[in-house]
Amino acid sequence: MHWSDHDDSPRLGPIRSDELRAASLRPPVTGAWRDGEPVGDRRFAWLGSFDFEHGGQVPLLRIAYESWGELNADASNAVLVLHALTGDSHVEGAAGAGHSTVGWWPGLIGPGLPLDTDRYFIVAPNMLGGCQGSTGPASLDDRGEEYGADFPHTTVRDQVRAQALLADHLGIERFAAVIGGSMGGMHALEFSIMHPQRVAKLVVLSAPALLDAQTIAQNTLQADAIRLDPWFHGGRYYDEPAGFGPHRGLALARRLAMLGYRSQTELDDRFGRSWQSSLAPGEDGGRYAVESYLDFHGNRFTRRFDANSYITLTQAMNSHNVGLGRGGVERALDLVEAETLVVGIDSDSLFPVSSQHRIAAGIRNSFTRDEALVISSPFGHDGFLLEIHHVGDAIRSLLAR
Repeated sequence: MHWSDHDDSPRLGPIRSDELRAASLRPPVTGAWRDGEPVGDRRFAWLGSFDFEHGGQVPLLRIAYESWGELNADASNAVLVLHALTGDSHVEGAAGAGHSTVGWWPGLIGPGLPLDTDRYFIVAPNMLGGCQGSTGPASLDDRGEEYGADFPHTTVRDQVRAQALLADHLGIERFAAVIGGSMGGMHALEFSIMHPQRVAKLVVLSAPALLDAQTIAQNTLQADAIRLDPWFHGGRYYDEPAGFGPHRGLALARRLAMLGYRSQTELDDRFGRSWQSSLAPGEDGGRYAVESYLDFHGNRFTRRFDANSYITLTQAMNSHNVGLGRGGVERALDLVEAETLVVGIDSDSLFPVSSQHRIAAGIRNSFTRDEALVISSPFGHDGFLLEIHHVGDAIRSLLAR
């Protein structure tokens, strides 16, 4: 469906042939994986109709996932790895057909590594509402059109129910471990509360027990940046030519998010007030090095993500509150039966270590007792992705018990 069919706002003139040629060099209207494209290392589970917590249904839920190692005879060696907001199932592996980037957590999965494929079967799904093969806004509805902004409102609990359905499909009754960082950590924690007997060990990295008002506000601003892009078209942009989707709004959302993912100290140390131009500060065309850094990450992001999916997933993140309907956070945490390792990053300003300490103190079988394990890192929230050696050692220690 074209925007002109559904939006009363006029185009800024017709799209000319030279614009179409230029568009071939521009970002695609969506970075979502689409049916017919190379599947890469993905596998797919078709899980039947799915009803959402707050209403709405998809007639046939599909979850894309990747796996490493072999599931043993009694399915007791499975480890579930859950990705962050803008991650996907490609935890480990090269870029190539079907995968625009290398795995997002390299060095953790493989023979002899912390997630040892000689011992464990590791499975990583793309979350419900995502855009890399699982059912989400870029998927086709029963009319053969993308759901777009009409995709059902999705919660963290919806996403965890989908992950549990995948486990059922794979014949896994109980995971040897469930591991997640950031939004994936929210899923891991929620999974262990919704299904306490299905999780033997739990690792929660850089995630809180509930989302605070400031993070909800930040997520709202990022979603608004996308909606205010003139090419968003109310979420109906999929049939537009390359370059005429909401890539500017999506890039801006990513740039805003990056400010919460990295620490002030790191940005100052790396860039300071470095200037990347012969022009004087303030003159048109000049820029600071940190501006270039944000632009690079924003523009690259538009080639691997979908704008509607970003909105769906930030709204799902906003729903995260393990205490909702359970008598509060502490009562919810007391439902966790798994031996649990909670990890925080000392420079994380997005989800400060105090929120991880709260989780560790509330879980009766916490590996580090009443406090989270704190990793010292200059990288801010992204430290859980970048401090591979320390994170790997922590995971290895828990699994060895």
